[in-house]
Amino acid sequence: MGKQTYDALDRFGRERLSKSFFMRDFLYSEIANFYGVANMPEDPDLALAAGRRLCEDLLEPLQEQFGRISIRSAFRSCEVNGLGNEKGHNCARNERNFASHIWDRRDAAGAMGATACIVVNSFVPYYERTGRWEALAWWIHDHLPYSTMTFFPKLAALNLRWQEQPARHIKSEIPPRRGTLTKPGMPNFDGSHASEYAQWLVGSAAEADVVSAKQRKTRP
Repeated sequence: MGKQTYDALDRFGRERLSKSFFMRDFLYSEIANFYGVANMPEDPDLALAAGRRLCEDLLEPLQEQFGRISIRSAFRSCEVNGLGNEKGHNCARNERNFASHIWDRRDAAGAMGATACIVVNSFVPYYERTGRWEALAWWIHDHLPYSTMTFFPKLAALNLRWQEQPARHIKSEIPPRRGTLTKPGMPNFDGSHASEYAQWLVGSAAEADVVSAKQRKTRP
């Protein structure tokens, strides 16, 4: 990023990635905060380009369809990610995170990419009631140009990745159904999976109708 100064970081954080998201939304890191390391890219233009595709192609459509998205972690500089790997904070080696959490480095194939760990807040009640994280996975698979998804037990948080050469691979760390849900070549990969998320969507619509009715009753 050139000379690392507060003003440079402030300007970088103000960069708009899409209608709802700014770069600042993706810069917070517990690792950087705890160890006192600045989370700043070496190549800000590449980080912005990858981040804009992540936001425009994946996060904006998700937020438009299901309401507010919470970002748990996203961009990591090489320094921050390397420190997280060294200290055992669930960070893959830098080379494996290029074009993933490390937005300002291309991967070994020369492709750019970006990952954010997110929570789809409106999905949480359904997930906590049913445990069916697959409903969200299949909806994204059917509707959005993701590269990879990895789901985690708390709040069905997922690492959602955009990449120039998408792998289209979904896996989960949530027991008892840990492992690969789908990838190219598997029998369940192609076609519509609407039956997998129909119950969630119907329930969400019903809940929205109840909330709307309550709001109408309380209006003067």
